[in-house]
Amino acid sequence: MNALYTAEALATGGGRNGHVRTADGILDTEVRVPKELGGAGGAPNPELLFAAGYAACFHSALQSVARAQKTQIEGSSVGSSVSLLPNGAGGFQLAVTLEVNIPEMPLDLAQQLADAAHQVCPYSNATRGNIDVTISVVDD
Repeated sequence: MNALYTAEALATGGGRNGHVRTADGILDTEVRVPKELGGAGGAPNPELLFAAGYAACFHSALQSVARAQKTQIEGSSVGSSVSLLPNGAGGFQLAVTLEVNIPEMPLDLAQQLADAAHQVCPYSNATRGNIDVTISVVDD
């Protein structure tokens, strides 16, 4: 299968307390363990980067599904929260909550669009069966 796009990044200097840079230089930042986990905070961490990427990717999938169904979703948004959890075997796992907001759309129709977006979103497809992903439609 031919890749449509490939992103490349390099982590250096200590993993969660280090530096990440993409090959194209667009993302070039320090990363830090968050204060909530005993770190210094003050910089992005892997969960923040994942949450931002998943929210943007899912919103794009939502817009694509809406266009295919000839449905307007002006002013829509997707919020993402990524939780780091112990996995009970000495390691860690992630859980994701996505909140979809489509103003002036009945919640049941918005949920149908969100469910359809979950089937096409690359992040959703990558995580399916691996981590818990909860998708909620909200009206705020």
